[in-house]
Amino acid sequence: MRRFTRLTNAFSKKIENHVAMVAIHFMYYNFARIHKTLRLTPAMAAGIADHGWSLEEMQSIFSSAARRQGMYAGRERRRSRAGELKMD
Repeated sequence: MRRFTRLTNAFSKKIENHVAMVAIHFMYYNFARIHKTLRLTPAMAAGIADHGWSLEEMQSIFSSAARRQGMYAGRERRRSRAGELKMD
């Protein structure tokens, strides 16, 4: 995985961002990607999932987990002079 090397645009400076992206990668690899040799996802082969997950299903799980952990707490929206929306 190229996230572990610094010579790429996908390098994470914060450990929290790195952990999150590695988790997303492994979830996609095991739950969404159909492997050629298995002809199904590894989660389906192990009996954990009954279908291949879409990116929308994965996004809903990640966003609900972020809300439960309070990752969006304390951020307020405000408008700049140009009218664009900014997060604090």
